Amino acid sequence: MSDTKPILLTGASGNLGRMLTRELSAAGYTLRLTDIMPFPDELPKGTTFVKADLTESLAVVRQAEGCGTILHFGGVSVEKPFEEVAGPNLHGLYHIYEAARMFGARVVFASSNHSIGFHERPQGNQGKLDADCAFRPDGYYGLSKVYGELMGRMYWDKHGVENVNIRIGSCFPKPINKRMLATWLSYADLARLITRTIEAEKVGHCVVWGASKNPDSFWAADHRDRLGWEPQDTAEDYRTEVGHIVSDDPVEERYQGGGYCSIEYSRKDGFSPRDQFDLE
Repeated sequence: MSDTKPILLTGASGNLGRMLTRELSAAGYTLRLTDIMPFPDELPKGTTFVKADLTESLAVVRQAEGCGTILHFGGVSVEKPFEEVAGPNLHGLYHIYEAARMFGARVVFASSNHSIGFHERPQGNQGKLDADCAFRPDGYYGLSKVYGELMGRMYWDKHGVENVNIRIGSCFPKPINKRMLATWLSYADLARLITRTIEAEKVGHCVVWGASKNPDSFWAADHRDRLGWEPQDTAEDYRTEVGHIVSDDPVEERYQGGGYCSIEYSRKDGFSPRDQFDLE
């Protein structure tokens, strides 16, 4: 390991946080875990857990002191009303970046495909998105991820705080529908990616599509070469099992964000204005 400083993992009590705790502690990293909820598993040897609210700046600073990397998986992780998202995902992220600036830590931000969810799904290899595509969030959760990526951009430009923004697709034990043949990220590929975000010598401000090696992927070029990461798993192994599973919702099936695009969708004139005007 290139960095012997402790690693702070927020959102440790969630599914991905628990998985990363197991994998990173087994690899020998010293972890400090935080979450607003109790940690449900037995703590690995040498790992500490402190219950903390991201909206309380002092709590974040105390846990981040002396850390070399902050793995920020905390906050609201699904679509919720704006007021529920704003506290942890906006104010909380500011506290994370201020702590990173204070202690010279690298931030690894769990961003999301929902930051670009209102882009249409590509047809084959035509129209796949590069990491520098326009943001098109599909809800308040996705909008908070746009904010997070832009905060990382500003903290790198203004303060030199390195950050990796992982636009996580669908990180589950296995795909459950046809859309996930494009967006699925295996737990093992995420764990390998996180290891590279910790170990890479220099990253600057970079964006990586968080998806396994899926032929149907919606996404193309990103900054993974800075990390030395390539996914090893593929959703293709599950095509026979889930390739026929689609919804009957035309909005969900048209856009990359899937069902999140349909939440409170109220357009009366069809789909996104792209159908009628060039507003890209």
